[in-house]
Amino acid sequence: MGRHAVREGRFTRRGADLVYDDAGSGPLAVYAHGGLVSPAVEDRMGLFDWLPLLDAGRRLVRYDARAHGRSTGEPVDTDYAYASLADDLLSLLDHLGTAEPVDAMGASMGCGTVLHAAVRAPDRFSRLVLLVPPTAWATRGAYARANRASADAIEREGADEWWAARRNEPRPAAVAGVPVFPPTPAERVLPSVLRGLALSDLPPPAEIAALRRPALVLAWADDPGHPLSTAEALAGSLPYAGLHVSRTRADIRTWGERVAEFLTRPSPPAP
Repeated sequence: MGRHAVREGRFTRRGADLVYDDAGSGPLAVYAHGGLVSPAVEDRMGLFDWLPLLDAGRRLVRYDARAHGRSTGEPVDTDYAYASLADDLLSLLDHLGTAEPVDAMGASMGCGTVLHAAVRAPDRFSRLVLLVPPTAWATRGAYARANRASADAIEREGADEWWAARRNEPRPAAVAGVPVFPPTPAERVLPSVLRGLALSDLPPPAEIAALRRPALVLAWADDPGHPLSTAEALAGSLPYAGLHVSRTRADIRTWGERVAEFLTRPSPPAP
């Protein structure tokens, strides 16, 4: 990752080998990526810039979610629900031997993962960065139906046919120029990943409101899969949250600096 050496690690949990990259040194921040991609694919997309965080003296661990990227997984729908993915994140912290609360960042599916983990074990986290929060609550139903239909289509017609149609769908202006890549989960697992995400939702707003942790919510505009209504609700529910909305690719490129500034502020008093 630029001038910072990257160390690969792995551990086994519930029959899956989970792989992560470990870079930099200093206080730990962990990152959970979005659905169907991986950190390596996000790097190829040029989506997020983590170099400012490493340059600021932070250790960054990014892991491949179950069945994504280099990690393995089985075709079990419930393994890919946010709550189960949160179990994997907490197990990663166990594997890393973290004694102090860590900063956690998550994009889309990773946002759901982080929130479920933080609600379940708030003392393990110090600050939260929630990137492009996904559909939630009232907006989740249509997304879930579309995911179940996609899973059925893949089983009926194959992943290549499904992906050929999906890759031409319109995208928000802020990310219209970002290259797209095929899903990283293998075809035998992909329908279960989609159905697991269809089973998922963010924790109830009342549980999120009890998370007395500083949070930064980063969103982009005009994306039905990541509606501003979710980002605004999270920023309004979390007691100590800030919200930034990007409408251009150039502004999204500032997210690395924004995250680095947020996570390197003096630590807030314990809640």
